[in-house]
Amino acid sequence: MALYENNIQIKGFVGKNAETKSTATGNTFTIFSLATKSSYKDKQSGEWVSHTEWHRIVCFGKPAEFAKLLKKGDYAEIAGELRSSEYEAEAATGSKSAKRRSWEIRASRVRKLERPADSAEPAPEADAA
Repeated sequence: MALYENNIQIKGFVGKNAETKSTATGNTFTIFSLATKSSYKDKQSGEWVSHTEWHRIVCFGKPAEFAKLLKKGDYAEIAGELRSSEYEAEAATGSKSAKRRSWEIRASRVRKLERPADSAEPAPEADAA
């Protein structure tokens, strides 16, 4: 039994074409955004409310080679590790800086999936991601 586990698996739609970049040491990696969606029924209005969550995906090695072929709107499944990093950001105009945390998924597996036949719902727009 593992004492600690950091595994995440998500399915969603690619927000924009994947980008390949290089590190200072010459290693290449691929980044892209993936949208997932959740919905609930509002008790007051009785209408469905949906929320789109954007995930930053970073891939190295073989997963990066496959991920660089992903295009906006592709349906994909990602498995990997959830990672965070802390940085300083200005809290408000003219005020002190504050620590902020960003999250990304370090993908160990990337699979392009067939879009479900019963999915009449369009992929989320990626202008904000």
